Parts: sequence; C-alpha cells; structure tokens
Amino acid sequence: MFSKLKNYGTMDKDPLLKGFDPTMADKTGQLKEQYYTPPPKLGKWEGFKIFLWNSETGQFLGRTAGSWAKILLFYFCFYSVLIGFFSAMLAIFYQTLDSKVPKWQLDASLIGSNPGLGFRPMPPESHVESTLVWFKKTDTKNLQVWVNMIDEFLQPYKNRSVGGNVVNCDYENSPPEGKVCYVDIKAWEPCTSQKNYSYGAGTPCIFLKLNKIYNWNPDYYENTEQLPEKMPQDLKNHISSETSSSPNAAKTVWVSCEGENPADVENIGSIHYFPKRGFPGYFFPYKNQEGYLSPVIALWFESPTPGVLINIECKAWAKNIFHDRMERRGSVHFELMVD
Repeated sequence: MFSKLKNYGTMDKDPLLKGFDPTMADKTGQLKEQYYTPPPKLGKWEGFKIFLWNSETGQFLGRTAGSWAKILLFYFCFYSVLIGFFSAMLAIFYQTLDSKVPKWQLDASLIGSNPGLGFRPMPPESHVESTLVWFKKTDTKNLQVWVNMIDEFLQPYKNRSVGGNVVNCDYENSPPEGKVCYVDIKAWEPCTSQKNYSYGAGTPCIFLKLNKIYNWNPDYYENTEQLPEKMPQDLKNHISSETSSSPNAAKTVWVSCEGENPADVENIGSIHYFPKRGFPGYFFPYKNQEGYLSPVIALWFESPTPGVLINIECKAWAKNIFHDRMERRGSVHFELMVD
C-alpha cells in the first residue's frame, strides 16, 4: 500500500496514515518497526538495593549527592530561622513575666478576689463529682480509705517544723517579711492521725482550707456592730466572746458550719473547731513565700445521727467575702453520712 503513495500531502487526510513519517520507510517502501524496550523486571530485594544505591546514576535513596546537599541546606536554613524566631518571641514574652508574682492579680485575674472554701477528705476519684463523705465505722477497710486520704492531705503539715523561714505566729506577732507561719496540727485531739481522725468512733473530722489568692487581704469585722444579719447567732456570740478578751482576735476570717435544712440542723449534732473558729489574719496576705502552707481548720462532728444523709454548708466571713450558694463563692457544701 505504501509503495503506491505518491503524494505525501494526502497522508493526514487518511486516518490510517495520519502521523506516518516517510523517513521511517526503507527503499522498498516497507515500514521500519521500532519498539520501546522496557527495563528488565527486578525482584523486590534487587529493586530495593538499586533504590539505596544506583551505581549507574550515582543516586542514593533516589537522589544524587548534589540534590541531597541542596535539600538539606534548605531545611537547615528554614528550621534555623524558625527556631530563631520562636526563641526571640519566647525571650520577649518571658521578659514580661515574674516567676513569683502573677501579672494579673485580684479582680484583674481570672480567679478574682473572692476566695472559696475547700474540704477534705473528698470522695475517691471513682466518684469525683460527688461531695458525699460516707463511711462505715465498723468496716476497717472502708475507714482506712478515708484516713489515708486525710493523711495524704496533711502530709506537708506533718513534715514542717519551726526553723528557717518558718516561725511561730500569733495575733501579737505577725511573721516578718519573707517568713511563713507554722501550722501545728499535732494538738487537735481527736482530729489526729493517731485517733484515725475519729472515724472509727463515728464522729468524723472534716478539714477546711481557704483557697489561696495572691496578695489578697481580708477586710475584717473589727467590732460586733459590723457583723452582718445573716451571720449565725452562735458565731456572733463566739466573736463577741473572743474579741472581748483579745481585741486583735477580730483579725480573723471567721467560719460557720451548719445544716442546710431543718432536718439537717436536727441531725448534725454539735460541731467543734480546731484550733480556732476561723483563719487567723497573720496568715495573710499570701505572696508565694517559700514554704507557705494555707491555714487549716478541723471540724469535729461530735454526734451526727447515724444512717442519715446530712447536708452541710460552711461559710467564710469577712467584709470582702461574698457568698453565692450556686457558684460556691465564699462557701463550700458537702454531705455526711455515717453507717
């Protein structure tokens, strides 16, 4: 067929001859057949060895030495600039911070200037959202769980003694600058480790502490005329008795605990406070002093009604402490049940 072609210009019009190159025909007019020869098939191991090092092209892991040098230089420069930039930003940022003094304090901070109360022991982690202290006084294993939690909470207080920057304080002797007050928990009978915090007797001890707020100073009730109407009457009587013998005792963040409902008031029994019915003013303000420990109060429930769930609310009292039951501001709620 090709030997009869005389006009190559008609080749593009014939679909069979489209793309035909006349130079590929020999003198007889027959086409020279040309084929692409694929590379020989290699096994997985042979292919992997060639990928590691191709002696024909001088490639290592698919790249030549020059290609590897260029890409390594690029990433070295890129990450060097990136590290330098973030290092400079962090250095500038840390220049604005103090490791001991928070930048935002009191009302300007997220914590605010209204401290709350915390209680211990808290229920185990399996009941993390609960506030129920429920134990069986005849179950030794159950009692030990609660005793161990209190021991863990009080361990920092047990390991601290007077000396160094820890000093004895009272209303007449506030701690010098940089010193902290000693918290003595050894004489709080029966709320001691030796007595298992009285859990075995069915008269448990609950510990309260005021949340730390940097540079917060309580605004005390200096005299009984300033006491709010909502303050429990028994606490008013206690303040009047304390301040009559020692006027400086008015510099205290007072604490009251009572049943939330009439039935709770009936079943709660008498409550004793150790060492005082409040947090002494010489523990404030907290300024991140080395070795500082928050003051602690032990509540001893002398005769709670067994087998009854008792709702208890404790409040801290100072002029600049405001109470909000829903948000637990200035107060804490927990339940007590003794079986």
